Amino acid sequence: MCYFHFRNLSYNNFSGHVPSSKNFSKFPMESFMGNLMLHVYCQDSSCGHSHGTKVSISRTAVACMILGFVILLCIVLLAIYKTNQPQLPEKASDKPVQGPPKLVVLQMDMAVHTYEDIMRLTENLSEKYIIGYGASSTVYRCDLKSGKAIAVKRLYSQYNHSLREFETELETIGSIRHRNLVSLHGFSLSPHGNLLFYDYMENGSLWDLLHGPSKKVKLDWDTRLRIAVGAAQGLAYLHHDCNPRIVHRDVKSSNILLDGSFEAHLSDFGIAKCVPAAKSHASTYVLGTIGYIDPEYARTSRLNEKSDVYSFGVVLLELLTGRKAVDNESNLHQLILSKADDDTVMEAVDPEVSVTCTDMNLVRKAFQLALLCTKRHPADRPTMHEVARVLLSLLPPAAKPPASKAAAASAAAGDYTRFLATAADLRRGGVADDDTGDNSSSDEQWFVRFGEVISKHTLS
Repeated sequence: MCYFHFRNLSYNNFSGHVPSSKNFSKFPMESFMGNLMLHVYCQDSSCGHSHGTKVSISRTAVACMILGFVILLCIVLLAIYKTNQPQLPEKASDKPVQGPPKLVVLQMDMAVHTYEDIMRLTENLSEKYIIGYGASSTVYRCDLKSGKAIAVKRLYSQYNHSLREFETELETIGSIRHRNLVSLHGFSLSPHGNLLFYDYMENGSLWDLLHGPSKKVKLDWDTRLRIAVGAAQGLAYLHHDCNPRIVHRDVKSSNILLDGSFEAHLSDFGIAKCVPAAKSHASTYVLGTIGYIDPEYARTSRLNEKSDVYSFGVVLLELLTGRKAVDNESNLHQLILSKADDDTVMEAVDPEVSVTCTDMNLVRKAFQLALLCTKRHPADRPTMHEVARVLLSLLPPAAKPPASKAAAASAAAGDYTRFLATAADLRRGGVADDDTGDNSSSDEQWFVRFGEVISKHTLS
């Protein structure tokens, strides 16, 4: 038989129950330390009790282990929660540019250029290259390596709507071509702001020539009429030849640019809208420029191409009078309406027009067309195809632009004055307004209708 004499069994990872035999009962409690799963019974004073009890060390250790596990689990869950939280947007000024800026070329004249070339040629868009300002942009001149000049339009990045305007210009003018629309040569996204590259127009905007501080160039009657024809043909292309049709929404003299030959080019398509055929667009906000906004569009927020027709009518009044659309509290359209009522409209003609026009009857007809474009009800206004035909008929034969759809239509109509001579004896019966932009009425019918309208004294 074997006997144990006070053996030290501590820290052996024993488990189970220690027998309550005489030999084990004589072992001191220190002999069982470190065996967390071992249960020891004792029956003498060494346990501090007169009856058997479990060693309390094992329970404390297990509790500590559980508590530690719970704390560790909480830390892990907290880390996972923070990782899945959405990142707060950084300030634009602190956000690093992702890679070098890229120049996207749309026309071959810029094919050999890079973004760095444009920055070098303009000295990082230095102020000395500025040629104009817009509500949310600055325009710079840049002379390419070939010697050709282009205009660089920089949209201000601090405005929330700048990106929307940038995308709209790309979607509209970036996908169409016409001799009376500015041509987009390329674009770039850069830390200087989004850049658009357009044709450079030597003679600036129509607003500059009519109302600018210098007025270096005097515009005679023939030049003004050719400008009106070009702008009308550009709008007619947007309304009738694009699918979906495009409503410019900001037709005004400052958005009509003039090249070296004073040919008109519509610009600034930042708020243009593509509208499906035979439909109007309901706008949340009325966009445009005070003095040019169609009152019916402002009242109903319903947008169609007739809103552009109204704005063009105001531009035509500017060309005829040399006055601003809005000057202090004076409204040009209302002024001409009041003069039309008492037959004194010719008193408002710009002196430069009076001394250069050999047939003032043509000026009167242009006034009447402008008032027809600005009729209160959109259904009473002509389409831009019709407007372009009338204006073309007023040009002398030598000044007519090269053959185009509008020019061919005008030629088919015959001599404009011949229709006016008999218009007072004809009835309007059956000639419907064209709201959808569908050119269904014949040219002859349109000229007869126009002659009847302008033969009346009341043009409002």
